[in-house]
Amino acid sequence: MILGIETSCDETAAALVTDDGEIRSSVVASQAELHARFGGVVPEIASRRHLELVVPVLREALGEAGATLDDVDAVAVTAQPGLIGALLVGVSAAKALAWARRLPLIAVNHLHGHVASLYLKPLDLEPPFTCLLASGGHTMLLDVQDRAGYRVLGTTLDDAAGEAFDKGARLLGLGYPGGKAIDDLARHGDPNAYDFPVARVPGLDFSFSGLKTSLLYRVRDLPAGELEARRADLAASYQRAIVRALVRRIEAVGAERIAVVGGVAANSELRAALPEAALAPLALCTDNAAMIASAGRYTEPSAYPDYLSLDARATA
Repeated sequence: MILGIETSCDETAAALVTDDGEIRSSVVASQAELHARFGGVVPEIASRRHLELVVPVLREALGEAGATLDDVDAVAVTAQPGLIGALLVGVSAAKALAWARRLPLIAVNHLHGHVASLYLKPLDLEPPFTCLLASGGHTMLLDVQDRAGYRVLGTTLDDAAGEAFDKGARLLGLGYPGGKAIDDLARHGDPNAYDFPVARVPGLDFSFSGLKTSLLYRVRDLPAGELEARRADLAASYQRAIVRALVRRIEAVGAERIAVVGGVAANSELRAALPEAALAPLALCTDNAAMIASAGRYTEPSAYPDYLSLDARATA
């Protein structure tokens, strides 16, 4: 059984996953309310909150699984990419646990973790497939031939899709996290009310900065007092443009098997637009430790005590 730890951004998470992909427990402590007043994640605040939460979350995950540290065979932790201070909390906790129990430690790439959420039961998706990874920090199109990794086909040239949702929500005066706020409001709006642009960039890459700027101009040009009346239409049209950009890139690949992971995979319009795709379960779309433990099953572990020199990295 693998103990997974995830602290790359603003979720403190721990999970226990068996070697065949069964989730025995998955605990996520979100900091969304803490950062909502700032309209986004404040790295220093996130790091300090991880310090407060990591031990209680670990204890809860063990308790939920009815397990003790004696039942753990390896520790997997997100080592990159992410907020460096946040990552260091998780890496330090994982190193301490693994060293104290003389267990192997598995340093996991957070992006591999998102893809590996598809390998958990009951979905247990078998490669090959083309995977859209869309989150707050990354938007990538991946060629997945085996469970040990992937090949990048395209990535964002500027903002990630999740970042576009967050910034769009801020322009519309909505709450944080922005993806859910826009998704909820868009249900009450007309997605055809505004024609927002979808960037045309070479190859299979993405771009969302122009779309965000277009929303800024639309909001700025509205007569005083009219924003409230048009807010739902703006949200619905803006969301439609983001989803259209993602779906077009998937269609351009022409792959027979498609999967979607990451926080944006929870978006209701995106899920409806790809009815044949393998979609990460909603509970595994946003950051969690079960996906990190899952990726740990296909990542080479470091034996005790070689991992004591392991460091976190902000970039992939």
